[in-house]
Parts: sequence; C-alpha cells; structure tokens
Amino acid sequence: MNESILRKYAKLAVRSGVNVQKGQPLVITASVRDADFTEYCVEEAYKAGASVVNVKWNDEVISHMDYEYQDTETLKIIPDWFIDRVRYEHDNKACYLHIESETPGFMSDIDQEKLTARRLVYMEKMKPYRAYTMNNIGQWSIVALPNPKWAKKLFPDLAEDKAVEALWKAILTAVRVREDNDPVAEWEAHDKELADHCRILNDHQFDKLHFESETGTDLYVGLVKDHIWCGGIGETPEGICFNPNMPTEEVFCMPDRNRVDGKVVASKPLSYNGKVIEDFWFEFKDGAVVDYGAGKSEEALKQLLDTDEGSKHLGEVALISYDSPISNMNILFFNTLFDENASCHLALGRCYAENIKGGYDMTEEDILAAGGNQSLNHEDFMFGTRGMKVTGIKADGSTVEIFRNGNFVM
Repeated sequence: MNESILRKYAKLAVRSGVNVQKGQPLVITASVRDADFTEYCVEEAYKAGASVVNVKWNDEVISHMDYEYQDTETLKIIPDWFIDRVRYEHDNKACYLHIESETPGFMSDIDQEKLTARRLVYMEKMKPYRAYTMNNIGQWSIVALPNPKWAKKLFPDLAEDKAVEALWKAILTAVRVREDNDPVAEWEAHDKELADHCRILNDHQFDKLHFESETGTDLYVGLVKDHIWCGGIGETPEGICFNPNMPTEEVFCMPDRNRVDGKVVASKPLSYNGKVIEDFWFEFKDGAVVDYGAGKSEEALKQLLDTDEGSKHLGEVALISYDSPISNMNILFFNTLFDENASCHLALGRCYAENIKGGYDMTEEDILAAGGNQSLNHEDFMFGTRGMKVTGIKADGSTVEIFRNGNFVM
C-alpha cells in the first residue's frame, strides 16, 4: 500500500477516531508488523498536539508461543506493574488507539483451558478500569490493517500478495478512504446519518423489539426504560467526540437483561479467544441463555457463557441494514470489527452506560437495577440476514415496522 494512502488512513484514525486533544497522552497498541503505519499515527498524533505517544507492541507468533510453552499457573500471573501502568494512563486522561491485525483462529490449536484461565484473570484484574472506555470517560478507537495469513483465509484462491491487496481494498472501502476524497468529511456525513436513525428510534421509545428471520431466529428483546439509541460518534463527559469503531454502520441500544425470550441463530462465525465458533445458536428465557449449540468450537462457546452470570444475558442490541457498504462487499472477514457492521448483532455481557438516560452518573448496581447487564465480557455476535424482519412494540401493544427484508423502512 502506498505511503499517501497509509498517511491518510493514519490521519483519519487519529483525528476522527480517537480525536486526540492538545496536551493529551495517546496510547497505541499495534503489531510489530505494522510499524510503518504506527509511525504515521504517532506523527499525526504529535501534529494534533498529543503530549506523549506510548506504543505497546505485540506479536501474535510470540503470543502463541507463550500459550504453547508456559504452564497455566504462569499464564495467570498479571504483574502489578501492568495494572499500575493502566492506572497511570487513566489518571493522566490518556486516549487509546488499537490497531487490529490478528489472524482469525490463530490460537485454534491451543488448549482452551489455558486461554480461558489467562483471560479470566486478566478480566478480573482489569475490572476496575473497564469503565474508562466502556463508559467513554476517555476516547478510544479501533482500526484494522491486513496481514498475509488473515488475507489468505479470506481469499484462499489468490496469491498472497494479491490476497493482501484485496483485503486492503476491502478495509479502505469500509473506512471510506480513497485517493481522491476527504475521509474526515465523509465520516462527518456518515455520523449524521446514523444520528438520524437514533433520533427516530429514540422518539418511539419501544418497549421491545421482535426479530424474525429465515434462519430460524424468532426473538423478543425487551429494552430498558429511558433507553438511548446511539451510533457513530461517542462523546466523553467533557464533550470530546470520537469514533470508537472504524468502520461502523450500527445504531445500538441497551436490552433489558431480564426480558429476552426466544431463539436466535447466528448468521456469521464468531472469532473468540483465538477460536472460530461456527453455526451456533442460543435459546433465551426470561433474559438468560437456557440452551445453545454450535457446529464448531462449542467448548469455546461454553467457556464464554460460563465466564460469569452476566455472560448469559445480553448487554447490547444493534441494528444494521443488510444493504450496507460492508455487507455489500459480500466478504466474511472473520473479524468482529467488520462482520458486526455487516449484520444486526447482539452482545453477551456488559452493557454501555451511554444507552440509558443518566447512565454515566449511575453505579453498576443502579444500572443492574434498571435492567442493564454487568459482566466481565462484552462479546458481539451477528444474526442479521437478508430476510430479517424487525418490529418495534410499544408499551400499549401497538407495533411499528422497523426492518423489512433486512433493511430499515422507518
């Protein structure tokens, strides 16, 4: 990929993504293979006025060796200095940019028990600090870059260099970066369109949504009282706007953790904890998963559900038209950042405080009492289809058609 496009993408990630402020620290996580792009992001951040940019490098091959050769007890050690660093970042109002470039299923040969043990300890240690990004206390954003193994998984019939080129094209299309455009301006227009969907949905204040699809989904999702539909731009308590996910096509809301009933059938695989879960489904009753199944990696699905009590309940419901830029590419990315924006999706686990009136001022206990969900997890899975029908049901029983044949009609 040529330098001018990489620099344009880096500018978008820094300016429209995290929107680093003058005098603010920026923390970037990135793969060592993406050093050039990361350098452009660092330079762009300093031009925007960042006080300091810290880069946390990673390498998935070394991570794989860590899990392969370390014993479980060693993997469960999270040193104090790691937590101290996160605390220091939060105390200094840092913002976060994650440059994603993982290979789907790269940990598929690793013992699930090892993966789960490490993840549980990490999530427990990080629990006091999750609100910083989950509640938009500080800006954060995720962008993605291709890598050869990921590209070959998506385009197995192409030579490696052509596969990477094809994945680059798909990613840049999804994030609205072209040689001849201003992506920052295009994102402003896109965010406005998402805001219009949110305004209409918020005016209706539906009591619950009914999802039906040709795959067998027949699901009622209750919404909490005084819910707020959000999408596109996030905003910190100080009023700093940022785009958490690039790309994004969703508008999302807070389900009532106790009022979800019926069956949902996933429409795309889920890459979770190094495994790829395929052909899976859930049965809900009174808000909780009471039955489930998967055609592949069912043990990983079980580990997800067994993380804690909140992992069996929903924390997010999101609407995305089937006829959308990412969906129309007809590419299964095996990456939630992209696949969730090609399809209506749900999330098991923790909810977002921004999705309920006054949520930023509520404690976790307050949100739980209002019907929101709390958990160590927040894991999206996709269930939207071409034939998806979504009906909004109001408290008086009246109905409004929201989706027909997979797309917004309101």
